[in-house]
Amino acid sequence: MATYLRRIPAVLGSVFGNPELRRVELAFAGFNAAEWAVWIAMIVYAYDRGGATTAGLVALAQLLPAALFAPVAATLGDRSPPGRVLLWGYVAQAAGMGLTATVLLADGPAALAYASAALAATAVTITRPAQAALVPALARRPEELTAANVVAGWIEGLSVLVAPAVAGLLLGVSGPGWVFAVMAAVAVASAVLVAPVPGPPPAGGQEARSAVLAETAESIRLVRREPAVRLLVVLLGLQFVAIGALDVLFAELAIGVLDRDDAWAGYLNAAFGLGGTLGIAATVALVGRRRLVPALLAALAAWAAAFLVLGLEPTLATALVLLTLGGAARSVYDVAGRTLLQRVAPTALLARVFGLLEGLTMAGLALGSLLAPALVALGGAELALLGVAALLPLAALVGGRRLLRIDRAADVPVVEIGLLRSLPLFAPLGAATLESLARALEPVDAAAGSVVIREGDPGDRFFVVADGEIDVSRSDGVTAVLRRGDGFGEIALLRDVPRTATCTARTDVVLQALAKDDFLVAVTGHVGAAAEADRLVDARLAPDPAGP
Repeated sequence: MATYLRRIPAVLGSVFGNPELRRVELAFAGFNAAEWAVWIAMIVYAYDRGGATTAGLVALAQLLPAALFAPVAATLGDRSPPGRVLLWGYVAQAAGMGLTATVLLADGPAALAYASAALAATAVTITRPAQAALVPALARRPEELTAANVVAGWIEGLSVLVAPAVAGLLLGVSGPGWVFAVMAAVAVASAVLVAPVPGPPPAGGQEARSAVLAETAESIRLVRREPAVRLLVVLLGLQFVAIGALDVLFAELAIGVLDRDDAWAGYLNAAFGLGGTLGIAATVALVGRRRLVPALLAALAAWAAAFLVLGLEPTLATALVLLTLGGAARSVYDVAGRTLLQRVAPTALLARVFGLLEGLTMAGLALGSLLAPALVALGGAELALLGVAALLPLAALVGGRRLLRIDRAADVPVVEIGLLRSLPLFAPLGAATLESLARALEPVDAAAGSVVIREGDPGDRFFVVADGEIDVSRSDGVTAVLRRGDGFGEIALLRDVPRTATCTARTDVVLQALAKDDFLVAVTGHVGAAAEADRLVDARLAPDPAGP
């Protein structure tokens, strides 16, 4: 951990040393703050005017247009320069937020406020796809792309904690109108930041949109054909129904039950986000585990207990503690479920399956925003919380036997996972990522005396020694001997340069090879792995280097 903390200044320095990346990342920070803050503010505004029912309907009104527009938003960067798409996305968000602020501060029609907030929520779907297309073209070196990915991850993670708390403070001091006004200004600042960054030409045309629609259709067909995949997609999708219900219940709990002011809707949301962040640490225990359903069921038990007790004893202290517990349980549930889905879905169609799952997210949130007010109308916030407590466990119970069979039948590459975990480069990775990498490994046998990689050749794979010994040499002789658990070939991949050394089998060796794309995606997307990669490359390129 101390090593990772020491690498933070270097990661930030790499991003902020590139003027274009600096602009994009600062704009993204503003975007995340605005996205969370105005969502909470609108839920609170709607609740104040019509209780949980109105809050739920307004959430639905914001989510449905966004869900319908999201597939189109994902293709805009293929038909227009992504930098321009990003700019106009921020402009549209600022316009929607600014119009909403004007209506709220002028005490205008609520329907107009809801419509303008829906415009802002729809425009939000533009940002992430456009930024994903833009950032790789802005990085001057591979390590800058690594740093940009890491910083974006930090921003997303911190927003779950910080933005709801900031929204709570603004609600307590000034009300929803000023939340929208401040966040509209933040969105304008994001637009100004990215305005000088047009980025590369568009990557495709109408064909890209057609491909997206075709892949979506194929995903749906796959889920219909595969009972195991269908069950897991449903179980993972249902968590967003519960989260959508909670978005409404945070306001109901804070204002209607605990008799607190509007600010506490944001604070309770932040407590749930804190639990989610803390729960990520618990998922380390899932790495390499053959059976994931016990962990999934334990998470469901903790989830149910948290909201059951909260429904029976809704006090401020219990709310803060139990929402934190619920957030942690949800993190474990999500990671265990997604890892199990990776094990059973056809490898070639994994991206499509998870793409479909992401598309179900907004639909689940919308359904939850309707479920919560219905339960509140039937039996108050207590019944609604009990409904949230029961939703996921009941769904798991219905598919219980099939879920256990899926868990028993799922193939886990335990040996390969153990081999990867022995490398400091991969040790920080989460359970799902590590297992996915283990499945992507390809065994390579090399006889004694054969050359595995040659100095000056292009690099296309990373290697791990599973058995035997490898000599690493340059023109001045052997510089290192690698044995089981050692890796080589990372410098050419991370720095996009030819091989810097020759690796020859000293004995008959068994290697595991990882393709360049799989290696780079895993390493550049995780702060710990990225820091270890930088340290390893620096060490090997130092005087008397010891690796290729």
